[in-house]
Amino acid sequence: MAERGFDVARLPGFASIAIAAFLALYVPILTLVLYSFNAGNSVALWQGFSLHWYGDAWNNDAVKSAAVRSLVIATCASAIATTVATMAALGTTRRRAFRGQTLIYVAINQPLMVPEIVTAVALLIVFGIVKTWTGYQGLGYLILAHSAFCVPFAYLPIRARLEGMDLSLETAAADLYATPWQAFRRVTLPLLAPGIVAGAMLAFVISLDDVVITEFVKSGGQDTLPTYMLGQMRRAITPEVNAISTALLALTVLLLTAFFLLTRKRE
Repeated sequence: MAERGFDVARLPGFASIAIAAFLALYVPILTLVLYSFNAGNSVALWQGFSLHWYGDAWNNDAVKSAAVRSLVIATCASAIATTVATMAALGTTRRRAFRGQTLIYVAINQPLMVPEIVTAVALLIVFGIVKTWTGYQGLGYLILAHSAFCVPFAYLPIRARLEGMDLSLETAAADLYATPWQAFRRVTLPLLAPGIVAGAMLAFVISLDDVVITEFVKSGGQDTLPTYMLGQMRRAITPEVNAISTALLALTVLLLTAFFLLTRKRE
């Protein structure tokens, strides 16, 4: 009689624990979405269906300013992080193994391993010194901070895409007298494009949703949408915050769905 392999789904209580975990994760999110349509101003008492909180958020100048600022920072940070991550992925995969390669992997992925609060404090100290020297107080600090934090998130899908590509295609291009730039532009880049787009979208989502680093690095009047919502919750919670959260959640789900479709293996 053939032995059956180990199946974690057959363990006693597995289904119950899984269901409980999903409920604990998604019930609060669904509740938030539901109460964003509450007609009243209570976040705990349902008073009928209404879309007016979405209208209030749309007409709120502070919300629109924070949303535009978030989009600008996320777009610039994802572009910078994806460019750096692409170069790093090419440099660590399109060559033979070399001494110190593991150390480079650790350095690139360091923001993933270190608590975000540590990275935020370190950036606060460095940018505080730079602000003292230069007097510059613009969004550049937030863009650089988000870029540095998002590099490993963009690097992972790009590197995974490169490792799944056949190196012989680039070798064949070289045999046909293509220069390194021609081989990259006509062979490597088109094949790598899905990984680059996936890395850029993931970096964009991470930057758009970031609170900790933004809260430490930003100057006065530089609230992003997440930090604006955090400030509102310290004063008074209204369904307007739920409406903003729902819109941000919808955008994040849309981008992550596109990321999944781009990175999944095709038969």
